[in-house]
Amino acid sequence: MKITDVRAHHIRIPYDAGVASFRQGASAISALDMVLVEVTTDAGLTGWGDAFAYVCPRTTASAIDEMIAPQARGLEVPDAKGIPAVMEQIQRNLHLFGRYGITMFAISGLDIALWDLAGKIAGVPLHRLIGRTRRASIPAYASLLRIGAPEHIAAECRKALALGYGAIKLHETTAAAVFAAREAIGPDIPLMVDMNCPLTAEQAIAFAAECRAARPMFLEEPVWPPEDFAGLAEVRRKGGLDIAAGENACTVYQFGQMMRAGAVSHAQPSVIKVGGVTEFAKIAALADELGVEIVPHSPYFGPGLLATLHLLALRDDGFVEVFHLERPACLWNGRVDADARGHISVPQGPGLGYEPDPEVMERYRVS
Repeated sequence: MKITDVRAHHIRIPYDAGVASFRQGASAISALDMVLVEVTTDAGLTGWGDAFAYVCPRTTASAIDEMIAPQARGLEVPDAKGIPAVMEQIQRNLHLFGRYGITMFAISGLDIALWDLAGKIAGVPLHRLIGRTRRASIPAYASLLRIGAPEHIAAECRKALALGYGAIKLHETTAAAVFAAREAIGPDIPLMVDMNCPLTAEQAIAFAAECRAARPMFLEEPVWPPEDFAGLAEVRRKGGLDIAAGENACTVYQFGQMMRAGAVSHAQPSVIKVGGVTEFAKIAALADELGVEIVPHSPYFGPGLLATLHLLALRDDGFVEVFHLERPACLWNGRVDADARGHISVPQGPGLGYEPDPEVMERYRVS
């Protein structure tokens, strides 16, 4: 069986996050941009992947078309054991374009699609293909977009708890925001604080001390630049709080640098950024060896979310991240929404388990 084509699909689904506002540069993000990667074969089977594309979908799609498709067309479809070698060679072939960013986002999309195909060929879900299944559903946490005003943060936290979520993550940079959330959710609900890299190590240590009494589960990416692993390690050592990072890291090599530096208690590989399922599995194995917890970065709505659920099904613990917002459509017809207990069921069909809804794809396709 050979790969006949690799195609990028840019899908844009609008959303409403209420009082939350996330900004990239001067433009507010008001829609979920996804680049789905479709890998077709001469046997009629199709695999689906997902390449990170929040604010650069056309660039990511171009990388699929110009870098990934020529590498993949005509290849024999590898089985599960053969995927790592194929992806290693493609990484080597494309390394001159960089080992992070758009190149690795595109590589991730292909890798996920190949694992989807491998599961379909074997007739088993991805989690059974790559390991021993430990969980049939994964607890989700509500990932609130940046809000700012403490009173609005408290209200959104209460709304998320009412929907069944058993944990909350903020995207805030003030102690007032952290304490407002803690007061709203009570003492026992896990609370995470994603800062998106705004501080020096010294400033982050001071911030950790300021909000320590609110008992956040971890501070996520408090330090700029995100690859300052020595600075992160200093914050972890002196700040008195656990530290998470990884959505801006790539490949098991860079995660190894981060973890061996003592920078993180929680590693956050993003399956649609790090190199796909293949690289995520390597990172998780290394984290287990080094005693670091895995809490994936996964606020996605495409095949990357499905892949994350399968990978978490192999672990005894760990949350899946879900943006706290409303959207008019779902590629998976609501089958990956959190239930009343705040859990998401792991798909049980072959490969990733579900096929994207073609009507939704066409309705929200960006030509």
